Amino acid sequence: MQLSTGFIIAGAYANKIKKTLFAQLREAVAKGEVDSKEIARAAAELNQVLYRIIVDKLESDKGDVVRARVDYEVVDGKIRFKLNTLKIEYFKRVPDEEVAKHVEKTLAEVEEALAKRLAYKVEKVATTAIGDHVFRVKLEDKVVGMIAATPLEDVIAVRGAVLEPRPVAIKGKIPSADTVEEAVAGGLPGLVGAGRGVNVEEAEKAIKDLEALASSEQ
Repeated sequence: MQLSTGFIIAGAYANKIKKTLFAQLREAVAKGEVDSKEIARAAAELNQVLYRIIVDKLESDKGDVVRARVDYEVVDGKIRFKLNTLKIEYFKRVPDEEVAKHVEKTLAEVEEALAKRLAYKVEKVATTAIGDHVFRVKLEDKVVGMIAATPLEDVIAVRGAVLEPRPVAIKGKIPSADTVEEAVAGGLPGLVGAGRGVNVEEAEKAIKDLEALASSEQ
């Protein structure tokens, strides 16, 4: 016969072994072929072996996942484990914070790659009295956003929002180029990819604010 804990958190394998043995040998107990005390003894024996491996050697945490499998036989009322058949699968739990960090990083990389494939076009609509350059952002001739670009000493600060491929608030800096328009056109995909995802209402508000700013300067 084979005893298997199934996939279970490391902190619960001991109880699972005892329950599984009792379930598998229920008929043998009813027939008097094995005593319930022998099942408890055998479970404790196996748990000692697993403890040394899983806790002492692998230094597992209670939230890690394990599966232990081992063959055994019942001879003259005694349970004998065939320890040479023991197999342990061990899965280390990754903290939620680390998983979330990698999810966020990967999604940002995916969004940036997607943004780079999108043919954004920018169309200048106004220059404010303080030197901000306001642009419409287009995809296939459809207006999908507004941004304002402020030339600084060596870089250009950009703020605004787009609605496609998803609502994103844009805020960052890009390298200067021969013209502000060239710099914005080249740096926009990266800004969108690295931008902060927002709801539609927030993106639309940012766009309308820049539309109003452009209108006031015309």
